[in-house]
Amino acid sequence: MTDAVVSWTIAPQPVGSPESAALLREYLVDVADRWYLLHHGRRTTPGEIEHHLAEDPSDDLAPPDGVLLVARHGGERAAGGCVGLRRLDGRTAELTRMYVRAGRRGLGGAEALLAAAEATARAWGAGRIVLNTRVDLVEARQLYARHGFTDIPAYDAHRPYAEVWLGKTLTVEQVAG
Repeated sequence: MTDAVVSWTIAPQPVGSPESAALLREYLVDVADRWYLLHHGRRTTPGEIEHHLAEDPSDDLAPPDGVLLVARHGGERAAGGCVGLRRLDGRTAELTRMYVRAGRRGLGGAEALLAAAEATARAWGAGRIVLNTRVDLVEARQLYARHGFTDIPAYDAHRPYAEVWLGKTLTVEQVAG
């Protein structure tokens, strides 16, 4: 484990807290702006962000079947990123809302958040973790590939922006390691 990963502190936080809401909004603006720039040549409007927040809320990232993990770097008070996890069934967890603030990128936050999400999924008894993403989110797809995620069939094809589905088996060796 690198020093960058060790220097992150990750803990569950209520999804409805002001800090969580701000992180989730920033996440949405980041991914939505990228999509709108690619497909419409412009950034999102505040109204479009509000529409997307209402259309796809994060309320289910709360116990007993969900969690929002918030990361802080090097003892900073302000959050540096977040990741959501939801239980799809007794053996499968879904990773969602992976986000590291621009000023904290490159410091191992995504790896730390991913490791924390996998540990949480294992603690829930999940043997598999899945996610959906988009083709244009190249950095995210590279991160997941580096950490053992591979292509899987679509498990939620109704999601309007999902283009790539990935999964990973959480093995016993990973629990002990």
